[in-house]
Amino acid sequence: MSRLQVVSGKGGTGKTTVAAALALALATEGKRTLLVEVEGRQGIAQVFETEALPYEERKIAVAPGGGEVFALAIDPELALLDYLQMFYKLGGAGRALKKLGAIDFATTVAPGLRDVLLTGKACEAVRRKTKKNTYVYDHVVMDAPPTGRITRFLNVNDEVAGLAKIGPIHNQAQAVMRVLKSPETEVHLVTLLEEMPVQETSDGIAELRAANLPVGRIVVNMVRPAILDDAGLALAQGGTSRTAIAKSLSSAGLGGARKGGLAERLVTPLLDQAAEYAERYELERGQREVLAESGLSLHELPLLAEGMDLAGLYRLATELRKQGI
Repeated sequence: MSRLQVVSGKGGTGKTTVAAALALALATEGKRTLLVEVEGRQGIAQVFETEALPYEERKIAVAPGGGEVFALAIDPELALLDYLQMFYKLGGAGRALKKLGAIDFATTVAPGLRDVLLTGKACEAVRRKTKKNTYVYDHVVMDAPPTGRITRFLNVNDEVAGLAKIGPIHNQAQAVMRVLKSPETEVHLVTLLEEMPVQETSDGIAELRAANLPVGRIVVNMVRPAILDDAGLALAQGGTSRTAIAKSLSSAGLGGARKGGLAERLVTPLLDQAAEYAERYELERGQREVLAESGLSLHELPLLAEGMDLAGLYRLATELRKQGI
C-alpha cells in the first residue's frame, strides 16, 4: 500500500476508528506507523483510551508482531511557529507573535495556509528519513476532515494560489501537492450502508477524481451480521403460511399446537421482525450496488455489538489484515 493513507468519511461513519484500525493493521509484523489527527478533536486519544495527545509524536500502541503505532495531533498554531522558524529563523520573535495573537489570526483568516500547515506536517513525516537513509515511518495514516471537505483540504495548491504566487508558502504548497498527487498517497472513504453516507461517498469520489487526487478504497463500517439465508429471506417475504410457522414453532417446543397457544401468538411478532430485516437487507444490497459502481475495492468491518473499546479496535485491525490491507 501507499505510504500516506488518508482516511475520510461522512460524520458518524466511524472514520477515526477506521483510521486507528488501519494504523494498527499496517504496523503489524514489526513496522512503524504514524497516525495523524488534523481536526483538533482528540479522537485518536479517545479510541486508544489514552490521555490527550500533545503536539509531538508519541507511541500509543504496539501491534501484533512487535510493530509500533505513533500518534500526532497537529496544532496549526504550533505548526506555523515551526514553519516560521524553518524558513525565517524567527526564534523568540515567533513566540512573541503567538502571545500577541498574530499566529491565531493568521491561521484563522487564511484557511488555505492552515491546510498547508496541516497537510505539510503529515507529508514531512512521510518523507522523513533516518541517518541510515531509511524511512522513519513505514506508513503515515491521516484521520482527515469529513468527505464534504476532503477535496478542498487536500487540494492545498489551489487554496494558497491567492495567498502567494512565489516564495516559501508557494513552494511548501507545491511540495505538499507532489506527495498528495503521487503514488505515495491513497485517499480512503468510510461509509455505512445507508443512503446519505453512500451518496456523500459517491460525490466525494467524483470530486477527488476531478481534482486528480488518488482515491484508494471504500471501507463499509458497522456492517450488521446476516441473520437469514436465502431460504429464510424467502420466508420473511411471504413465502410460507402462518399455520406452517406456528407448527414449526410448536415442533421446536415453543408452545403447544392448540389454537391461540404460545406458538400461534409468536407468529405475528416474528413475521414483523423478519419483514423488517428483509426490507433492510434489500436497502443495504442496493447501497452495495451503488458503491460497486465506483470500481473501487470494497472492504467491510462488522458492527461490534458489545461496543467499541481497545480490544474491538484490535479486532477491526485484524479484519483489515484478513482483507488484504
